[in-house]
Amino acid sequence: MESGKQVTDIYGQLVFNDKVMRERLPKDVYKAVHKTIENGTHLELDVANSVAAVMKEWAIEHGATHFTHWFQPMTGLTAEKHDSFLSPEPDGSVIMEFSGKELVKGEPDASSFPSGGLRATFEARGYTAWDPSSPAFIKDGSLYIPTAFCSYGGEALDKKTPLLRSMEALSKEAVKVLQLLGDKDVTRVTTTIGSEQEYFLIDKEMYMQRKDLLHCGRTLMGAPAPKGQEMEDHYFGVLKPKVSAFMHDLDEELWKLGVPAKTKHNEVAPSQHELAPVFETANVAVDHNQLTMEVMKKVADKRGFACLLHEKPFAGVNGSGKHNNWSVQTNTGINLLDPGKHPAENTRFLVFLMAVITAVDKYADILRVSVASAGNDHRLGANEAPPAIVSVFVGDELAAILKSIEEGKQYTESGKTQMEMGAEVLPHITKDTTDRNRTSPFAFTGNKFEFRMPGSAVSVANANIVLNTAVADALEEIYENLKDIPAEQLESKIRELLRSLLEEHKKVIFNGNGYTEEWVEEAKRRGLDNLKSLPEAMPRWISEKSIELFTKHKIFTKEEIMSRYEILLENYSKSIHIESLTLQEMVRKDFMDGLISYSSAVAGEAAKKREVIPDLNCALETKLLQKLDCLSAKILKALDKLSEDTAEAEGKKDVLEQAAYYQSVVLEDMEVLRAYVDTAESMIPESFLPYPTYGEMLFSLR
Repeated sequence: MESGKQVTDIYGQLVFNDKVMRERLPKDVYKAVHKTIENGTHLELDVANSVAAVMKEWAIEHGATHFTHWFQPMTGLTAEKHDSFLSPEPDGSVIMEFSGKELVKGEPDASSFPSGGLRATFEARGYTAWDPSSPAFIKDGSLYIPTAFCSYGGEALDKKTPLLRSMEALSKEAVKVLQLLGDKDVTRVTTTIGSEQEYFLIDKEMYMQRKDLLHCGRTLMGAPAPKGQEMEDHYFGVLKPKVSAFMHDLDEELWKLGVPAKTKHNEVAPSQHELAPVFETANVAVDHNQLTMEVMKKVADKRGFACLLHEKPFAGVNGSGKHNNWSVQTNTGINLLDPGKHPAENTRFLVFLMAVITAVDKYADILRVSVASAGNDHRLGANEAPPAIVSVFVGDELAAILKSIEEGKQYTESGKTQMEMGAEVLPHITKDTTDRNRTSPFAFTGNKFEFRMPGSAVSVANANIVLNTAVADALEEIYENLKDIPAEQLESKIRELLRSLLEEHKKVIFNGNGYTEEWVEEAKRRGLDNLKSLPEAMPRWISEKSIELFTKHKIFTKEEIMSRYEILLENYSKSIHIESLTLQEMVRKDFMDGLISYSSAVAGEAAKKREVIPDLNCALETKLLQKLDCLSAKILKALDKLSEDTAEAEGKKDVLEQAAYYQSVVLEDMEVLRAYVDTAESMIPESFLPYPTYGEMLFSLR
């Protein structure tokens, strides 16, 4: 940070936020924009023209020469096309122009983005539309305008559009329920999220020497280092100076862009770290998370690091997730998931708590699909992350309250207890009534739910689209059951309804250890799904239940649902196909070279010894060569099988059949080949390997 400057001086300095608009826009224009943001109303073109003129001047003052409509196609990444503000004059000079039409609408070529059959390749026209609720910002000399992306026919080709639709659906159903409960002043409900981002940092030069990291984001082979995370010395450990400097730079860059980065620390695995932001409105938080991942990579590169966002970049140590902290808040400032001092008496809280439990149980399989990816399949259920079984943790107190509702009994509060720390100098701490459960995929954590299943590399839009829609559906069910009940009977009817819903959906509540085999068996007895891979989960996305959910609440059309089915399966197959080809190339061109060189060196050493002592046994060299030769034969055989099966997979036409084959056959081939390679690698000195080892990469930062 520049000398003399405070965080408050730099925070949001590159953002066209509410403060800037209030200072620069005419009052009537500011009110119109604010109304659009607060109430989701349409913005007229004359207002857009006024905003565009002021936004352009502000952007130019901050060094911008171009503008871009920044959108999130179904690649999982962001996209941008930059146009300059320049407009030539007849006398050869130029002026800087930016109209309201250019602000609210753009026309990128849609033909090269995934559409899942929504668009033919030759149908190129697509539209981007300004999202006024997510502030514009300046980066690298361009004004970035967050936008939605749709086809010529109006089909959503992005993640922002359905996310905004899901937020509207949840707001609509929540307001109806709240009005029924007596909150007449509530007119809008907003979903808020905070996405904790986990990542790895390794030396950039080492990263550049690993084809698997370059092409796939994860290591496809590599013997484990002598030390991993078993000493538990990295989690919350002292930040290494270079890492601390990176985090400092990252905070500053994010703060300038209005991203409320708050918490930073070392994670469990060596070279793994985490950044957590303050809660924001869901669509802004999703935009900011996409921006965070981009800035992480940019700052890492400047600092001589490579930032790895893959869910499982290294085998044998923890992978990375993106914990999605989710809550709902009214326009009057009420957090609907805050139990208050007496949650058993807080009818509003209990209604919304039960709506979430109902939603998660009823649509658990679709929530699982929302976090499915080739990378996340390596992480879920691997004794480090939530299992692939979706369950809800509510803690002891809420479990007791729900039990009393189910049994129709009065709940007796136990009261909060003081923790005895055993030393007078330490402060008294009031013990929370809810513990944290790191093994739960969906845990209540005080005044929010933490959805722990999303992977570190993916957009959290998908998870929140499904979650918002599922909860909206549960709230609609609650409203329909209560809307015609007389006021004097409403309280008893609510309790009766909560008891009925709890009886139906309590099977999803689990407060124990989700990592155990006992839970897997128990979940099976309860009828809970254990969808371990994307191909296994994807048919649920196009089920009758799923199509009815999304079409009823106008989140997706049936065609949009089918397109995403096609895209997710195609991306899965492409990911594993690229991994297979990369592994084959690394083994043939890199590993084999090291293996042959080392074998030749060992054989040469034995030959030298025999020149001096002809009858020398050379037992060490002979045994080593025999082991390496045996492994070489197995590697070649496994390599041939992987090559043949990959070609077989590539020829399959049905997207689900192809993805399932990649998952069940090609990935298994890769694991078999890797096991042989890793065993051989552990016998070869690092000086003979043309790429850095696990030990070098994971412990290179000082």
